[in-house]
Amino acid sequence: MAEAGAHLTSTVVNEQPSIFEVLAQESLMEAVRPALRHAVKVLTESNPSHFGLIWKCFDELYLLMDVLLQNHFLSQCNASFSENFYGLKRVSGGRRLPARLGLHKSSHWWSLLLLCLVPYLRAKLEVMLARQREEEDFSIRLPQTRKQRLYRTAVAAYPYVNSAWQSWIFCQQLLFVFGVSRTHSPLLWLANVRLARLTTQDLRDSQWKTSCSPRPANGRLMQRAWWLMSRAAQGVAVSLSTSLSLGVFFMQFLEWWHSSENQSTVKTITSLPAPPPPLHLQEDVQPAADEKNCPLCRKLRANSTVLSTSGFVFCYRCIYTYVKANHCCPLTGFPTELQHLIKIYESES
Repeated sequence: MAEAGAHLTSTVVNEQPSIFEVLAQESLMEAVRPALRHAVKVLTESNPSHFGLIWKCFDELYLLMDVLLQNHFLSQCNASFSENFYGLKRVSGGRRLPARLGLHKSSHWWSLLLLCLVPYLRAKLEVMLARQREEEDFSIRLPQTRKQRLYRTAVAAYPYVNSAWQSWIFCQQLLFVFGVSRTHSPLLWLANVRLARLTTQDLRDSQWKTSCSPRPANGRLMQRAWWLMSRAAQGVAVSLSTSLSLGVFFMQFLEWWHSSENQSTVKTITSLPAPPPPLHLQEDVQPAADEKNCPLCRKLRANSTVLSTSGFVFCYRCIYTYVKANHCCPLTGFPTELQHLIKIYESES
């Protein structure tokens, strides 16, 4: 993020973003949908009566949220949510460098359509494909009508169409890396836009555009109602963008927390030896020098039992009586219950 935003303080600007920036902003929105879907699924499983409808209509509700969010950012920042998050903007394809903030109206609506509708249709097709596979595996083949055969043929052809689409994307990205193409995605090519880095002038223009939004006259009721609806939609979009921004950082934190490097660090911390008894407790009860003796009765341990809270070993009778009466470890003072007693089975030798 710091490297991507370093161009804002530079006088010499290379507006063409790198392949790493454009791929990072694409992966951001691809991670948001599964995360929200998993959260709604957990809520539905915990309380089906309240969240069952949200889970049933998740794709349509997500499409509505996506339209509000992307339309707000395309109108105010000339970029999608993820593109603006990484300091990028959309520029109409016919414009030359340096590019100013602003999209043609046709490019705006084509961008909104391709940003929201294509992922929605793709998710629906994948659900239909999975359902068809289940039906073919577990159902009896019955005579089919012409319409059903066409439907199954179209769904069966989807994997091949998807492979061709992914190949087109890969070739487009390869041409973008070598500077042959100005867009890295076929969707940008279809919308007749390209990506460029934001500049300080773009930020000033965006702030001025937001502060100078005209307010309709009191006499025109329809215009005033439309203005209020647009302001409400803008407020919802701002709330969604703020929530998604916080959610992105939260997902990054979860990814780091569950990473292998952090888990190894946690294991090294939790595998440290048991702490020594506090000084005020050492004066009351001193452990015996011999490791085979019980720290309470100072005799050879009988039926050895370890406390899981502290790691010290005692006679079962001694520690059972002490914990039942005091609810703590006699050496460290850690809170302890009877379920923390673990018997150790040693060989007679």
